[in-house]
Amino acid sequence: MIKIKFSVTIPAYKAQYLHEAIESVLKQTYNDFELIVVDDSSPEDLKKIVSFFSDERLFYYRNEKNCGAKDVVDNWNICLSKCTGDFVICMGDDDMLSPNALEEYAKVIDAYPYVDVVHARTYRINEIGKPIAITPKRPELENVYEFMLQRFLGCSQFIGDFCYRTSVLKAAGGFYKLPMAWGSDDITAVRAASTHGIANVITPTFLYRTSRFTISKSINAQPKLEAISREYEWYKAFFNNKSTNDLQEQLTKNEVVQRLNKFIIMKQLPLLHAEIRNNPFNIIKWMFKAKAYNISIKTIIKSAF
Repeated sequence: MIKIKFSVTIPAYKAQYLHEAIESVLKQTYNDFELIVVDDSSPEDLKKIVSFFSDERLFYYRNEKNCGAKDVVDNWNICLSKCTGDFVICMGDDDMLSPNALEEYAKVIDAYPYVDVVHARTYRINEIGKPIAITPKRPELENVYEFMLQRFLGCSQFIGDFCYRTSVLKAAGGFYKLPMAWGSDDITAVRAASTHGIANVITPTFLYRTSRFTISKSINAQPKLEAISREYEWYKAFFNNKSTNDLQEQLTKNEVVQRLNKFIIMKQLPLLHAEIRNNPFNIIKWMFKAKAYNISIKTIIKSAF
């Protein structure tokens, strides 16, 4: 097996589950890694939690200025800037890795050494850490359009279930920044998979916590709708700029292109519905803003019901 050093990063703000997150990384069966915790100027004492652990692979940093929820990707990229490993994982401060996560990633990278991104199957857990769902099994290797098609068909994915070649991610400018990181994980993965495709870990190795404290649940819809609009424009440019001579790949691309609008609308609808449910007059606001946010009038009307 080829020698791989992993960088696991935790852009941290909340204290509640941070101990569990750190512990899950330090208990890995694969030992060649560094764990980087970047405290986003939290009002809670995260340093005390980190200091509980005595491990030379664990590094703690604190931002002088808070990046905040809207600009959370900035902290992802601060974490990335401190990485020295060959591959990097960015996980939430309330998520966990299974004990064999890095070992499974290493096996897949050894089998497909040319890929720049690996994706893991995920357990969705509740606030007490109990598994409540699992993401579908994927093929061992997918081209970028096969990967996108599954996403457009509704497969869930999270920033923490991706493992990126560090040099490629840094060369691309880091994690792709969108407000609230809404779509940042999708675009970052597509960029990394665009040349050599994406390899998948068949064994579930990432644990994503569904919690009332999740950042994205506490912010109004406007920055998310802005992010979705920018995501839509990015995808259109990607399709126009990337060509293929492979027939199978081209046919899959055609299907992905056809599904783009529906994918975007399905992201917009619940946000608009919540806005209008909270204040019926918001339907007028979004009628005026529709063009600027790539929202159709039909979508706004549909969201009112």
